[in-house]
Amino acid sequence: MFQRHLLRGTRALKGRGLASIQGELAAYQQPPTQVTTLSSGLRVASQYTADETVTVGVWIDAGSRFETKESNGTAHFLEHMAFKGTKRRNRIQLEKEIENMGGHLNAYTSREQTVYYAKCFRTDLRQGVDILSDILQHSTLDQAHLDFERGVILREMEEVEKTTEEVIFDRLHLTAFHDSPLGYTILGPVENIQSITREQLRHYIQQNYLASRIVVAAAGPVDHAQLVQYSEELFSGFRQGDHQRTEEKPTFIGAELLYSSHEEGNLAHFAVGYEGVPWTHPDSLTFMVMQSIIGNYKRNEGLVPPRLSSNRLTNSIANNLGPGAESFAAFNTCYKDTGLFGFYGQSDADTLDSYMDELLFSVSSLAFSVTDEEVERGKRQLKTTLFGSLDSTTAIAEDIGRQLLVYGRRIPIAELLMRLEAVTTSEVKRVARERLF
Repeated sequence: MFQRHLLRGTRALKGRGLASIQGELAAYQQPPTQVTTLSSGLRVASQYTADETVTVGVWIDAGSRFETKESNGTAHFLEHMAFKGTKRRNRIQLEKEIENMGGHLNAYTSREQTVYYAKCFRTDLRQGVDILSDILQHSTLDQAHLDFERGVILREMEEVEKTTEEVIFDRLHLTAFHDSPLGYTILGPVENIQSITREQLRHYIQQNYLASRIVVAAAGPVDHAQLVQYSEELFSGFRQGDHQRTEEKPTFIGAELLYSSHEEGNLAHFAVGYEGVPWTHPDSLTFMVMQSIIGNYKRNEGLVPPRLSSNRLTNSIANNLGPGAESFAAFNTCYKDTGLFGFYGQSDADTLDSYMDELLFSVSSLAFSVTDEEVERGKRQLKTTLFGSLDSTTAIAEDIGRQLLVYGRRIPIAELLMRLEAVTTSEVKRVARERLF
């Protein structure tokens, strides 16, 4: 069910400890992110880390949001086709080359971004960049592989439909953004998967895989000048295009969507969403703090027993609602021009109404009764997540690529800490009042 003023759910956070303090100190010694813009408009960015392996990837400002009803599912379909062979390497050759490198090749599609990345040894950086450039610029899009992948994607869809949380968040987007492409699913409808053509795939590439909308990002023992050289040499096939997009801001629609099941023993799954803010909005960091304040809960789990938790919501649920309240998690998802903030939960049918009341009251308390202690704890937990998420070359490369696409630069952790410290209790109350009520 959804409420008026209906960001990708993040994991809730635990308290501050030595790791958090060490992380804050390390933030001020963060290696710089070097960025070079090629003549084509393609950006190359890297951060040096003292590792033996490198993650290098291509972040593209293109996802399911940039499809039409007729082509919905194309971006995700392309992700599948990328590994099926190129003009230089057939599928078997590609797989063997990656295996012989001891490397790893992967990809994913979201509503606003498509990502392809490789993890390899430092001595294989050029080969990794060459493979990425080859699958993105010279994929054969073979008809036999295309037909085979239809079945693969349909089976993937069946698995997704079995995951209630995935279904809930797809329905949340559909309800909140209705006919806007932001409300489309990433996989697309069955009829599109069964009918997508090579021409549609090629058209999507021509319209969206533009140099000015692409970031090549790497983390590890990387020589930035070398990475720039490889990128200039190997990614010359992308046309420049216009970096500015003209998508219309999706209209947020408050509505309620209910699905019933008569199977015995099933938990009720629910989500309540509110309109959030874009990545670049001044209040985006405050929304992250509010998500952290609400936190998450799972019955009989956690370092501190829920009944003794200092989180007001978790404590109240554990002590007042009993075993019927199974779990909840706050979420906060940002997009280019809008966002979604709210919570997702599970409970038995008898507890549902009381559980929903507790969660809605917790959101309202952000506007009227949140305390200094809760805000400070939320900020500390958010820091733990920010530092803990950058624990590998893949995570760092992901952070670089995503931030260059959404902010146009990588925000230093030291700057992020300063901005986070500026979030006060009165600021949380102001944002909650203005945005959620």
